[in-house]
Amino acid sequence: MPLVINSQTIGDDVIDQEFSAIKAHYESLGSISCCERDGEFRGYARDNITFRALLTQEAQRTISEPAAEEVAQAYDKLKEEHGGGDRFYANSGFTPEQDELIRRDLSLNLQVETLRAETCKALSAPTETECRQFYDSNLDQFSDEDEVCASHIFKSVREVEKREEIFKALCVVRQRLVDGADFTELAREHSDKPAEEIDLGYFKRGELMDEFEVVAFSMKTGEVSPVFCTPHGFHLAKVTARKAGKPKPFDEVRAEIEAELIAQRQDAKLQELVDELKKTAKIEYTEPDDGFDEHEHD
Repeated sequence: MPLVINSQTIGDDVIDQEFSAIKAHYESLGSISCCERDGEFRGYARDNITFRALLTQEAQRTISEPAAEEVAQAYDKLKEEHGGGDRFYANSGFTPEQDELIRRDLSLNLQVETLRAETCKALSAPTETECRQFYDSNLDQFSDEDEVCASHIFKSVREVEKREEIFKALCVVRQRLVDGADFTELAREHSDKPAEEIDLGYFKRGELMDEFEVVAFSMKTGEVSPVFCTPHGFHLAKVTARKAGKPKPFDEVRAEIEAELIAQRQDAKLQELVDELKKTAKIEYTEPDDGFDEHEHD
């Protein structure tokens, strides 16, 4: 059964799309998002859709429809942002024949934005003290990225039948390194890379292969990695130095902090409105595998 909010039916396809976006977001953060969390993500999807639906319904009820000229200006701006009308249609998948549908959506969006603005207009701006408190509590968020300096030994695996032989040979090299052998000397002897590519210098996350960075950033200074594999072959790495990211000056990030705090306050205010709307809303949803209806009258 689809999600029904005050007689507005939300199809399963919409919930599935929202669910997929949420799951992809958590995966992009490196969070565990295996199948056992699908129920949790679907719950988030329904919450998000319910929030938007109630806000939209309230906007339709309390905010006058914008004038045709205002909608036309919004449409022209939308096309301009896409690089012109032709690109807009190509990027969005719409056609000129669907202009009326697009204008209706834009009109509704303008109503919702007006409701948001009116709901949040009385909110006060963050004070200097509040901004500094946020800065002090979230220094990691306002710091430069950590950097690692590493050297490596690389062996290409072009012939699959020699894969095990190469791996075992590198394991022997690793043991010699652990026992105190000079990394650069062994790299010159065993690496398939030229001598000038042994020392990789300092790098941040996102600058090298994911597989290499995962290993390098997990190591301590002076540590030699296990033999590990990337699509290009086998590697041995040694972290020779690290640089911790330094916090950016408060004045440099003040505007960013203020915007973040304003967004948080607006989100909280809108959530208050939606929570109030839920008290009289009729929300129905049946889990796909359930044999009964779940009726929620908040």
